[in-house]
Amino acid sequence: MKELLKTSLGRLRIVAIAEGVSFLLLLFITFPMKRLMGIPEPNFVVGMAHGLLFIAYVGMVLQMKFEKDWSWKKTFLAWGASIVPFGTFIADKRLFREE
Repeated sequence: MKELLKTSLGRLRIVAIAEGVSFLLLLFITFPMKRLMGIPEPNFVVGMAHGLLFIAYVGMVLQMKFEKDWSWKKTFLAWGASIVPFGTFIADKRLFREE
């Protein structure tokens, strides 16, 4: 874990996983709690965390585009991964590896 924190790409990978986990928590746990059980508080808290992680993820992908000279195709694929369930996990395996 300490090795990941030393590079921009490593930090992106950590944020991508956290963003993906927060998205799945929203979709499969807190949203059903809100709609089916009438408990909205967890959805608000996890939603706020997910929003912050999403903004950080988008910014960090843009940083990688310029720092690592990523193509626009790779950049858009990375951004697109953030709106698909499990997408950031796939991006971590296929896009966010050192060349």
